[in-house]
Amino acid sequence: MIIFDLTCSNDHRFEGWFQSQENFDHQLKDGLVSCPVCGSIDIRRVPSAVHLSKTASAPHHAQGIQMMNPHGEVLAAYERLLSAIISSCEDVGKGFADEARKIHYLEAPQRSIRGEATAEDFESLREEGIEVLCFPSANKDELN
Repeated sequence: MIIFDLTCSNDHRFEGWFQSQENFDHQLKDGLVSCPVCGSIDIRRVPSAVHLSKTASAPHHAQGIQMMNPHGEVLAAYERLLSAIISSCEDVGKGFADEARKIHYLEAPQRSIRGEATAEDFESLREEGIEVLCFPSANKDELN
């Protein structure tokens, strides 16, 4: 499963989840991808807000980071990330693993979800090729 950042001709940004680049291209060509805000099928990919990669031409040496106030800055960044995730995902609670599978196998509507799962559930999902992120807590009240 891959996630593309998309926009319509009216500049409404949204994300789409697809099995592959070819699957996205096919759906786009057939007019099956539409804007969830206005329904436009004039859709194009846009650069992702977050894209982290290590290029082959990058030097092979360790990188260091020094921050003046690491606890405050890192915690604030983590809280912003959590807020963005929480506001853009449906909470499916303890049924996360089951719902993630349903979405992956196109048995449920494609959407971003969050919820609770065991370490074994996460490992099993990854073994099935289902991309998931594991956060220690999505509850801001539990952050130290």
